[in-house]
Amino acid sequence: MAKVVMYSTMFCPFCAHAKRLLAQKGVDYEEIDVDMTPGGRQEMMARAGGRTSVPQIFIDETHVGGCDELFALEQNGKLDPMLHAA
Repeated sequence: MAKVVMYSTMFCPFCAHAKRLLAQKGVDYEEIDVDMTPGGRQEMMARAGGRTSVPQIFIDETHVGGCDELFALEQNGKLDPMLHAA
């Protein structure tokens, strides 16, 4: 199973939506709350090419983007292969 990292905030509805999809798929992921983790927002911005919105989701080292991009991968049948890549 691929390593999934999600940068999020506590009260973000898009973050909650993305978390639900990952939970439905049985995916364990590392969550980094950018408001509660010192340097978390700066780390997220550096990894995500300057993006400041949450969530920012990474599967292994691939930057997926946010909630909309995660659901687009799911809709196009591309999410499962990414999650189950060796």
